[in-house]
Amino acid sequence: MNNKIKPDWAGETVLSNFVNLLIQTKPVYKLMKNQARQVLIKTAEKKGVPWRKNYEVLEASGAKQLLAEVTNPDVVYPDYYKVPFHAYSEGNLCWEAAFETESATYAMALRVWPQEDLTWEAAHARLRGSFHQVLATHGPEQVRDILDIGCSVGVSTLALHRYYQQKQGHPVRTVGLDLSPYMLAVAKTRDVNHEISEWLHARAEDTGLPDNSFDLVTLQFVTHELPDYASKAIFAEARRLLRPGGVIALVDNNPRSPVIQNLPPVLFTLMKSTEPWSDNYYTFDIEATLQAVGFTEPITVASDPRHRTIVARS
Repeated sequence: MNNKIKPDWAGETVLSNFVNLLIQTKPVYKLMKNQARQVLIKTAEKKGVPWRKNYEVLEASGAKQLLAEVTNPDVVYPDYYKVPFHAYSEGNLCWEAAFETESATYAMALRVWPQEDLTWEAAHARLRGSFHQVLATHGPEQVRDILDIGCSVGVSTLALHRYYQQKQGHPVRTVGLDLSPYMLAVAKTRDVNHEISEWLHARAEDTGLPDNSFDLVTLQFVTHELPDYASKAIFAEARRLLRPGGVIALVDNNPRSPVIQNLPPVLFTLMKSTEPWSDNYYTFDIEATLQAVGFTEPITVASDPRHRTIVARS
């Protein structure tokens, strides 16, 4: 059993402060940002993910023509969303991020099991399946309505929707919500069979959706991209949206994971250079915050070597 609650390279430690100082040096930051991106691209292409081809296909797909259609003109972007991350100076508010996200997602899955000779398809299926398995045990008994917060280009949303459709054998209404209209334009393009009821451009802290309208709200690999005050506001909004007995489920990096804690210095420095809220995330007590906004005591499961799933009922 691992007793360390977070990595030494996160929070207010000598090592963490030194890494942060390095990242704040502009030439070093630029180098780190580019290196972080190259690590993902190499991981993907080495295993057959056609990174550049996927980009070109989306660029030619007509997604750009959907931008005005999916954009909610009333959305005001919070300050935390306007900082550079994921190696993009505009964060998620650009086409480059939207066109590369799907490939990056597959690369992330491959990095969970580096010692195994998995195809990217098998790694991705295992990553999603590990989350769905926890939901099968600890999630709601019946699911009619799902909200996937921070849905990005819809990879998580479609996988979750299909899992419940197949599991329950009756129609499920699924909504994907994101703050980036670029991501949503790509999500809508990828959803060729119109399986998802709505791709919604809104702030997760203030969705505008009605009370008690969902059985399941998910945040898949989202919380580490947020400052803790934003996460707390989103959890409170999720509780408002859930029916009595409904479930919030989060999957994200596990601060207690030996793999995360023992990342080589080069890798954790690269990660921190593209994730501005890392220190905040690794010192944030998600379970206590969920209870503070009114959820029952959460269940936390180490769902794979790098990630944990946290489930709580309204």
